[in-house]
Amino acid sequence: MTERILVTGMSGLIGGAVREQLEGSYELTALNRSSVPGVPTFQADIADFDSIRPAFENQQTVVHLAASARGSDPWERVRDPNLIGVYNVFEAARQAGAARVIYASSGSTISGWEQVQPYRALVNGDYECVNHPWPLITHETPVRPAGVYGATKVWGEAVARHFTDSTELSIICLRIGLVNAVNRPTDSRQFSVWCSQRDISQMVERCIQAPAELRYDIFYAVSNNKWGYRDVSHARDVVGFEPQDEAEAHR
Repeated sequence: MTERILVTGMSGLIGGAVREQLEGSYELTALNRSSVPGVPTFQADIADFDSIRPAFENQQTVVHLAASARGSDPWERVRDPNLIGVYNVFEAARQAGAARVIYASSGSTISGWEQVQPYRALVNGDYECVNHPWPLITHETPVRPAGVYGATKVWGEAVARHFTDSTELSIICLRIGLVNAVNRPTDSRQFSVWCSQRDISQMVERCIQAPAELRYDIFYAVSNNKWGYRDVSHARDVVGFEPQDEAEAHR
């Protein structure tokens, strides 16, 4: 039987890329504030639990992408979708008996490290100031969020940990790099943190296919960037993620 997958925020950039990757192999449903043409859609705001709860019935996996995703957004804009909405999605998935949620976290959970060397030089393109090899930021490095947005994503990862410790739900957190519409890096920082649409879509599918025994984890989702500082070896070892694209190809 084809696996049923609910995707929140499918109308967004990453949602569209994930749809293209999964369509035809899975039975997709969208949870979105607006209709998604060609996909059965529950139209609701994730901050309204009663409105979204029916969307989770009979879903095996939830790909949770809906969020206020701009790092410059003020507290008033990120609070409802990124805090209340995240809890609502996890709780609705739990109540409906879903097996797994794939949670779109963010590299902003640790991008505060870009204030110090060698990461500051890497994102500024000052490569002559960087000694090889530089230490990579791993999933075990202490978080250092950039802005309120990054802090909300740290909270989401913590709530995910709580759910996986106290319920049967599996949650995988993806610290997604910079995914953009032109699908290429456009400034010096992006040559460090860019993630292609193909690579983020592959990562999501790898997490869908991961063994049920994987209860909780955190993976970085970035492309194979020469000047990157986020470690993808953990994702490679655990779920077989192999980035297909690299920022340097766009110099």
